[in-house]
Amino acid sequence: MTDTLTLLDPDGSTRAVDLAPAAQLTRPHGPLTGRVAYAAAHVVPRASADNTPGQPADIDWDATLAFRHHLFSWGLGVADAMDTAQRNMGLDPAAVRELISRSAAEASAAGARIVVGVNTDHVEDEVISLGKVIDAYKEQLFHAEDAGAGAVLMASRHLARAAQSADDYRRVYDEVLSVASAPVVLHWLGTAFDPQLAGYFGSDDWRVAADAVVAIIEANRDTVAGIKMSLLDAESEIAVRRRLPEGARMFTGDDFHYCSLIEGDEHGGSDALLGAFAALAPHASGAIQALGDGDTARYREILAPTEDLSRQIFAAPTFYYKTGVAFMAWLNNHQAAFQMVGGLHSARSLPHLSRIVELANACGALEHPDVAATRWRSLLELNGIEAA
Repeated sequence: MTDTLTLLDPDGSTRAVDLAPAAQLTRPHGPLTGRVAYAAAHVVPRASADNTPGQPADIDWDATLAFRHHLFSWGLGVADAMDTAQRNMGLDPAAVRELISRSAAEASAAGARIVVGVNTDHVEDEVISLGKVIDAYKEQLFHAEDAGAGAVLMASRHLARAAQSADDYRRVYDEVLSVASAPVVLHWLGTAFDPQLAGYFGSDDWRVAADAVVAIIEANRDTVAGIKMSLLDAESEIAVRRRLPEGARMFTGDDFHYCSLIEGDEHGGSDALLGAFAALAPHASGAIQALGDGDTARYREILAPTEDLSRQIFAAPTFYYKTGVAFMAWLNNHQAAFQMVGGLHSARSLPHLSRIVELANACGALEHPDVAATRWRSLLELNGIEAA
């Protein structure tokens, strides 16, 4: 048993800090009610699989689904088969389909909320027509609906390449939404997460693009439940949130500013669909329970200290944040090995991971501190770094 953590700084020096206890938070008796909150969950590969770039995903289904039940147990819904699960970064279309089917069945059995990503990424051609974009979206939408999951209409690289104007986006979304059997969530993903989505919704200026977004939602009120915004820009999210038609929800995807955005202002607050919440399930749950009880001071006390950790996990290059999510799952004993499909566990440096350890320790996000300390020590020693 240890009472310290060895941290590694970028200059190669090490230092020791006291190992802090886990935050004392209480699980709810069912789904959260203070806000609708989804954690965008990652996938766990088999440790013995060929987890190298370009190889098909070989998933440890027991560990992957157990992690979803961990999130359910804290009252969180799961947003599955999103970019957190490494779509376009190692999770191939066959694995995406199986993940959706398996996770939707688990959510149904648990009485939990689930939404899943719907995209066009099963089409191998890089450039396709708008008509084929529509067909590809519909194919994945129907699979999600058949599985019994809600849908998140993800931003499509194919659409970003094919669209020439905001009208093209409106045409595609209008046609796809016209066949949805239940309201879906739209998805606006910024270039920090995927540079190939530049100019999405018709402009690089979010103010101009927002006009197209709001027009799509206005024209499809019966089939749009809301929109997830992941621009890492609180101003843009608040501005769009205030323009949404009645009944449409704003799901924050801002892993830098979620505390204030979820709390909201006199005009209302955001719900949540966050990769960060996969790494912070107890804190997310405890905070939203407090918010539901009207205790905003307790809400801030629990959630605000986690934002520094989230900013580190999602630091530039932001599209490698998935490594931090999986790393936290390993530290917290939700997977046996620090492995990711496509070899992505190597995408962050040891000093970067050390800072995650430091910030997780500081806010009580190490669920089993002794286990986390032992695992972190083993990773340092494996890399020739002597731990105190």
